[in-house]
Amino acid sequence: MRTLVWFRGKDLRISDHAPLASALETAATEGDVVCVFTLDPYFFERTRALELPHRMQFLLESLRALEENIAHLGGKLLVVEGKSVDLVPKLAKDLAVARVVAQAWTEPFARARDRIVRERLHVPLELVEGELLTTHGTVRTGQGEPFSVYTPFARAFRRDVKIGKPIPAPKVIPAMGPALTKLVKAHVATRPVPTLGELGITENTSLVRGGERAARERLASFVSSRIARYDGARDLLAIEGTSRLSQDLKFGVLSPRAVWTAAAKSEGVGAEKFANELLWREFTHHILDARPNLLEHPFRQGFRNFPYLEANAEWAAWVEGKTGYPVVDAAARELLHDGYVHNRARMITASFLTKHLLISYRRGEAHYMKFLTDGDWAQNNAGWQWSAGSGVDAQPYFRVFNPVTQGQKFDPDGGYVKRWIPELAKLDTKYLHAPWEAPPLVLAAAGITLGKTYPRPIVDHTFARDRFLKTATAHLKP
Repeated sequence: MRTLVWFRGKDLRISDHAPLASALETAATEGDVVCVFTLDPYFFERTRALELPHRMQFLLESLRALEENIAHLGGKLLVVEGKSVDLVPKLAKDLAVARVVAQAWTEPFARARDRIVRERLHVPLELVEGELLTTHGTVRTGQGEPFSVYTPFARAFRRDVKIGKPIPAPKVIPAMGPALTKLVKAHVATRPVPTLGELGITENTSLVRGGERAARERLASFVSSRIARYDGARDLLAIEGTSRLSQDLKFGVLSPRAVWTAAAKSEGVGAEKFANELLWREFTHHILDARPNLLEHPFRQGFRNFPYLEANAEWAAWVEGKTGYPVVDAAARELLHDGYVHNRARMITASFLTKHLLISYRRGEAHYMKFLTDGDWAQNNAGWQWSAGSGVDAQPYFRVFNPVTQGQKFDPDGGYVKRWIPELAKLDTKYLHAPWEAPPLVLAAAGITLGKTYPRPIVDHTFARDRFLKTATAHLKP
């Protein structure tokens, strides 16, 4: 039985890859394995690729690593260019495969793609899990409904789900036999993995490295040196206290099962807290699977047609890191420079955009999806809707983060702000998170001229909080 393994961008690994393992199990007794990756214009067309430069850089690096890993084991990854809905059925027919196997995706556009492919195939399309710890839709309330609150979801998950051991990486991926090789030469126009230059993207050397090996090194480093203090360190902005595995899970260079299993070898509150974060990731995907319109509409009906402001000048200041609130500006600059934002900083800056500036969470969500290396539709949407107060299990709409006190609490020594806002580096830490409160002589000693070297706040916190609460109360009233 000849099997086509369709790699799709969220499974760029060879270990714990259920579709590949299934194909190899069949090939052990009969048939061939055909490994394929399609350069679909939905992502790889030049103008589309430019809308996700950091994700594309990580993806291409991980794709090249996957290609090398498969070749090292004796196989070959066929990289082909074109629409998946056209290419996969054609390849399946031209290469005389008996089935196509791939990893399931959560997003509605991906499910629509898979429906079209399944309709056009003359052989079965088998979608198996690997993006999540368990199968989509299996964790439900006692009434069979999807959960909309995290804590009972996590409780049900821990009670009902048994997580198996990761599938080891194969030792060999058989080379294509003579008959298959002949068909590939006759029907398949393969091409090299694109370069960033071909897509018009300038390399950002500040991004984390792609590929399965680099991801495994990050996982090993986290488990050996940081997971024990994760509970307290994960919210501190200036230290390396998080796992930094989000992009690895997003692109599947690590499977969630491999991460869960490695973390489970540790004990204590740090490991428990990290497990909860993996379950939050699981929760966001289960929610999107059950409610695919969340990418277009707020979960809470009251937030539909919320009177957000256009506020283009304020939007530009937020994007560029020039709001006058140091912790908000540091997060903005971190995103553009590193393709990453510390999770606590994401919450602070998202709250500021949606509540202080009254700008729609959807604008912030789209901006983050453009520049985040770990940009994941389910998690990014859930995080933004949580901050805006419009989502499942959301932060209450009436809770408005104070960016000054948040900065003082989670960046007490100012290391995060000073790294990303060097123009404030010499300012006394006492005033670092509210430089407008510093006496003129203190500002002068630090080389700061408010309004010139660093902006004054574009909005007053008390005014902004009151404005948002009045607007939200009026709009959300029964």
